[in-house]
Order: sequence, then C-alpha cells, then structure tokens
Amino acid sequence: MRLKQKPEDFSVKESYRFDEVPSGRYRVYLMDKQKLSTFEAVDRIRDAFGLKPGAISYCGLKDKQGRTEQLIAVESADVDVQDADLRLKYLGRTDKPLSARNITSNRFAVTVRALEESALGPLNAAAAEVNRLGVVNYFDSQRFGSLKHGQGFIAKDLIRGDFEAALRNYFAKPSELDRTEDAKVKQFWRENWGRWDARVPFEGSRKYHRILRSLRDHPGDWVRAFLQIDADYRAMLLFTYQSYLWNEGVRRYLQLLLPREHLFPMRYQAGTLLFHRDASPEVLRTLREASFPLLGPDSTFKDAKVEEAVQWVLGREKLALKDLLIEESPRGMLYFKNEERPVLTFPHKLVLGRPQRDDINRGEMKINVAFTLPPGAYATLVVKRLFHFNWREDTADEIRASQRPRLTEALKAEEARSPVARSRGPAERAPAARSRGTERAPAPREPSEAPAKARPAAPEPAPGFREQQRLKKENKAKARAEMAAKPAKSGKKK
Repeated sequence: MRLKQKPEDFSVKESYRFDEVPSGRYRVYLMDKQKLSTFEAVDRIRDAFGLKPGAISYCGLKDKQGRTEQLIAVESADVDVQDADLRLKYLGRTDKPLSARNITSNRFAVTVRALEESALGPLNAAAAEVNRLGVVNYFDSQRFGSLKHGQGFIAKDLIRGDFEAALRNYFAKPSELDRTEDAKVKQFWRENWGRWDARVPFEGSRKYHRILRSLRDHPGDWVRAFLQIDADYRAMLLFTYQSYLWNEGVRRYLQLLLPREHLFPMRYQAGTLLFHRDASPEVLRTLREASFPLLGPDSTFKDAKVEEAVQWVLGREKLALKDLLIEESPRGMLYFKNEERPVLTFPHKLVLGRPQRDDINRGEMKINVAFTLPPGAYATLVVKRLFHFNWREDTADEIRASQRPRLTEALKAEEARSPVARSRGPAERAPAARSRGTERAPAPREPSEAPAKARPAAPEPAPGFREQQRLKKENKAKARAEMAAKPAKSGKKK
C-alpha cells in the first residue's frame, strides 16, 4: 500500500474557534498549503513581509506531504499570499495569539493506493476493531524527521550539556535524503565549522543568519547561539524526544496490561510500536480512561503501572527525571513541559469508500478513507492500523528512489537555464544528469532508427558537473575577451 502519492491523497481541515475582536492586533487567516510543512509555510510568509520571529502563531503542525488547511494569526501586519502551493484567506481579528486550544478537531480524507484486491477483504473487520478498541495514540514517523535525516535526537545533546554537538546536528549535518538547497548549506558548514566569517554561496543560508551572527560576535558561546533558533522550532526539538519517550513508555504500559497474544507489532521511523487487537472489558475500560505523561523533571504518577513503564524507559535511556532539567539554559528558554496525553484515540465518523482501480499504480486498487480526530492525534496511524496486515515502512533506499524523478526534473530545469547547456546539442547535455550519481548505460538504438547526420558525436569521456562549470567559465571569459577586442578592430579600419 502507498500513502501520499499525490498532495490531494491526504487532506486535512481544522475545525476551529477563536474570539473575534474587531480591534484586535492579531489578524486571523485560513492557510491552505500543500507540499510545505507548517514551519516552511510560516517562514515563507514571515520572510516575504519582513515579520519578526514569533509574529505568526498557529494551532498545530500539519503534515508536509498533503493538502492541509489550518489557522494562523499574524501580529500587527496585513499579509496576502496567493501562490499555487500556499494561499491565505482573511477571517477576522482577535486579541491574542492562537494555540492548540483553538482547534476542536481535524477532519481527514485519505486515499490509500497500491492495494491488492486480497487486502480489501480484512478491511471491514479492521474498521470494526478500530471503532470498538480505538487506536493507540502514538506519535507517528513524521514526528521523527531528525532520525530519518541522520540528526538523531538533538534534545539528547542538550541533556548532556553539549550545545556545540546540538548546533552541529542542527545546521551542519546534511541528509542523504535531502535534495534541497538546505542540504548544501549544511554541507558547507560541515566543511567550514568554526570559520564563521566564511561566505555561504547559497540563498538558503538566511535561515541560519541569527545563529551565525551570534557565533561571529561570541565565538564559543554555544548556548547563546543555540537560543537564536526560532522558539517554536527549539520547542519542537525537545518535543521530538519527549514523543519518543512517550511512545516507548506506552508500548511498555501495554505489555504490562495485556497478554502477548492480544498485541501485534508495527515498524515505524523510531523503532517498533505495539497495537492491541483485543482486550477484556476491564482492560479496555482502563485504557479508555488512561493517560500517559509527556515527561518533564516535575512529572508525578498516580498509576503504579504507568510509573513502572516510565522507570523502564528512563532506565533504558540511562536517564532520571531530574536529567530533563537543562541547567545551562536561561529560565524558560529550554524546558521539558510535563503534559498528560490520552493513551487511546477514537476516530469519529469513520467512512470507507468504494474500492476503485488505482489510476497511478496499474493493476492495483485504491480506496478513500475519511474520519475525524481530536487535536494532536495522527491520521496516518489510524490508516496504518486499518491496513496493518498490509503496511510496511519505506526503507531509506525506497525513499531515495521515490525522489529520483523529482531530482531528474530539477536537473533538467537547471541545465535548461545554463548558458553552457544551451550552447550544446542534446547529446552533449545528457551526460550532466549522469554525473550526479544516476549513471545509466545509453539505450540501444532501434534498428529502424537512422543516425542523425547533423548531430555531433558525444565526447568520451562525457564531461561531468565540474567540467561543465569549467567550460562555462571559459565561455564567459572568451565572450568578455571578444567584447573587449571589438573597439580595437574598428579603430584599425579607420
């Protein structure tokens, strides 16, 4: 099965409320975005209108891989964006920034693709289990992007007091899966760590400007530099590790409550999750009412099994609750906030559509699934629970393979803009794409295809990227020399 093959395959709309105050200093907008994370969308708006950090508030984070609608509030500024992937609709004013309290629920519409017909048989039974038992309210893989991109848990660096390592992992550790300019910026700082006056030749470096300015003015003050990261993103770095501790603690809690035969595993980005496929009425009642803490240094426990599960996960991480207090940080800047989170979530108005032929994956089926969840619950987990008999997490190689078509298109666009590429024939342009690590043998010519007389033969060996850049510089130098020589020639004729 496949999720999010097209932006419209994953749609989420917030149900919201806010107190409208005509004279309020916060303008509220409905933000419609696709293929952008909430952080990326907010950064784009903030940069476009010159807004200060923290000027835009929102209710929650919405998935990057999909079409999503959510509220944002902009302090003391009137903004308007109507791009293909980001649009704003003005709703009114309020007198306070938005927070999670402004969301009442989220309605999801998900298209599940690449299904075999045999996978549709158990679906109704799985839906009945979800309605009766609920879904364990884990944090799903998208919460752990720092693991997928090789940065690890930056919060663990902070707990150890190693703020330099935290900064390295934040903006000097490029991901093998990242094809954006941000990866080039991170590679640059990986190679130039400590040379804070070095000029970065990429536009994407602007997001790290405040950190670099702090390091130039106060070299070696890693705490000060780390605190230049946007406050919402700093909080997210801590929350990511909190989420992992929560997942591991709840997994252990289920093992303490349920017999092994009532549980089944499912792999995800940070390890393995356990779900229940059955439970006695007493245990189900306990789970319905249970919450589990997002851990902080002041966490307390009323349930002995919850405390046992917490001690188990802390012991495995070689931590104590007191270690979650980051002493190097000024008060209130970096802290783990204790918060209770329900162990189960129950999708409301769960609707399964009619199976249809998949228009993307030939010979396979697709089906639409719709449901409503409370704030903070993950729709992808509900879908995975429904299709647990057919779900498998993508490997790093599969993620890279899925990005190749987009990478190829980007390379074609880049070469089309290049003066060197435009000055060559098609046979000379083709090797540039191969030089980026996607080398393939040339396709054999069909017997009926006659060789083109005017086409120049491709050079052997084919020029790679660096060679193209050298030729580009030589062409520019040659053009400048010819321009400089023209007045001299005209003078001789006179």
